Amino acid sequence: MLSVLGDDDYPYGMPLNHFYCEDDGKIYFHSGMKGHKIDAISRHDKASFCVYDQGFRRDGEWALNIRSVIVFGHIEIVTDREKICGISRLLCYKFTDDEKYIEEEIRRSGPRTFMFALVPEHITGKLVNEA
Repeated sequence: MLSVLGDDDYPYGMPLNHFYCEDDGKIYFHSGMKGHKIDAISRHDKASFCVYDQGFRRDGEWALNIRSVIVFGHIEIVTDREKICGISRLLCYKFTDDEKYIEEEIRRSGPRTFMFALVPEHITGKLVNEA
């Protein structure tokens, strides 16, 4: 869930697919070229991103235990088309290894892909017991 400041500074959170790049430590997202999200990150570059698992229950307990990580940072817009295609390819590998499909998607959608990165400034993680 990526959270930004939307219209009138209301929090705006949205689920997004992401790619974490170990080489530069940034979290990359892709999007269409227009919309509320793009308007929001153009106005305010600060954001937070929360990732969490499906949770688990310990034997004999009803409470759900959820592990999560929250990243606070600022947004950088990616303009290098070659980098956009490269990161898009890596993002696709999270879902499929079908090279033909991946290359067709990049050929078809690459020119219309808006990409941005969350540059971490603070990261925290926890295990929450919803008892």
